[in-house]
Amino acid sequence: MSLVKFHHINLTSAQVPTMTEFYRSVLEIDEKTTGAAASRMTDEYAAPVTFLDSDGVEIHLATMDLEVGHRLKQAVNPLVRGHIAFRTDDLAAVKANLEKHGVPYSDYGVWSIANWHQIFFYDPAGNVVEVHQVIGDAG
Repeated sequence: MSLVKFHHINLTSAQVPTMTEFYRSVLEIDEKTTGAAASRMTDEYAAPVTFLDSDGVEIHLATMDLEVGHRLKQAVNPLVRGHIAFRTDDLAAVKANLEKHGVPYSDYGVWSIANWHQIFFYDPAGNVVEVHQVIGDAG
């Protein structure tokens, strides 16, 4: 069994409404109204985000933020080019495995979405990867 399960892809833009209209109109992907989309954004990241659902695969359209890493004193900024995201039930094991393999990561804690403890790191090609664990009963 895998340590993580694919959860979503995050695309960033300075024009979230334009991106939302494109994905909803051109590709006919529905807006998601449950889970993270149900008004669970935190005050630390209150910028516009649209959550879409394409047959169970989430797409998060987030406002680009070139300074979030700097503001939160983190080396990895997940809101420059976007990222892919995985969910785990054992974030401690994921972090231990990253450390074992010498992969540095930024531990954002519960930051942008309530009850999601998020870490971010780079894969060998420089893509940002998120792994999060739901804390409590929120999904």
